[in-house]
Amino acid sequence: MTKMPEPLRYVSGEEICKGDRVRFHGQSARIEFSAAELSDPEHSCFVRLYGGGVMVNDPAVSGHTFIPVDQLKNYEDLKFVARGRESRVGDDTSEKPSLGG
Repeated sequence: MTKMPEPLRYVSGEEICKGDRVRFHGQSARIEFSAAELSDPEHSCFVRLYGGGVMVNDPAVSGHTFIPVDQLKNYEDLKFVARGRESRVGDDTSEKPSLGG
């Protein structure tokens, strides 16, 4: 039986998901992708090279920063703020536009 990879997590314990809003070195940023599975053709190269990790999009400071999985547990400058539209945790915690009224 094949073991499913563990989800990548912030230091605070929340699962890291594509689209998450975060604070990165004190600046607003987003998680562009989370690479944890070899079966993901778009990001499997990051799993092969680094064992997985996350790409942070921080336009105010560094642009794009990749954090390898082995550095995540010590990366206190990456803080979860809220789930974004592309998140996939739980039954449906992603943001949705208000229908008003």
